[in-house]
Amino acid sequence: MTTILVIYGLLAICLILSLVKSKAKTGKAFKFALKSLMKSLPNLIAVLGLVGLTLGILPPETISRLVGEEAGLLGTFIAAIIGAITLIPSLIAFPLAGSLLRSGSTIMTIAAFVTTLVMVGMVTLPMEITYFGKRFALLRNGLGFLAALVLALLIGVLL
Repeated sequence: MTTILVIYGLLAICLILSLVKSKAKTGKAFKFALKSLMKSLPNLIAVLGLVGLTLGILPPETISRLVGEEAGLLGTFIAAIIGAITLIPSLIAFPLAGSLLRSGSTIMTIAAFVTTLVMVGMVTLPMEITYFGKRFALLRNGLGFLAALVLALLIGVLL
């Protein structure tokens, strides 16, 4: 909570400084930000809808059964795929990872899940293609997925 207050405090100070320096430029920046938000809003709503559907289809018990210790390397690969296709904020992902670990998942499986969650964005891929191009978006996501699997395997071996 303290971190959030510090961040918002700094944001408020910067906004006040910007307004003092130039009200016109600050207003122009807000208009530009609002236009950008309205332009990307349909994609954001689609992403949130897909996340809601994914989380509704895959309840925590099912996820735990699929990525538990008895699932082995297949469970790790499934966790990597789930992490790649879902869009979960860190505030939810880390406690979920902790509960999966307590329910029998391996460190390697949790590492694959969290790493692909952060490095790969299949749900946001259409939006990424729009802004960065198809080749770059596919390459970034593919390499991110491979890197996440390598990191998970290394963590599994080392820990």
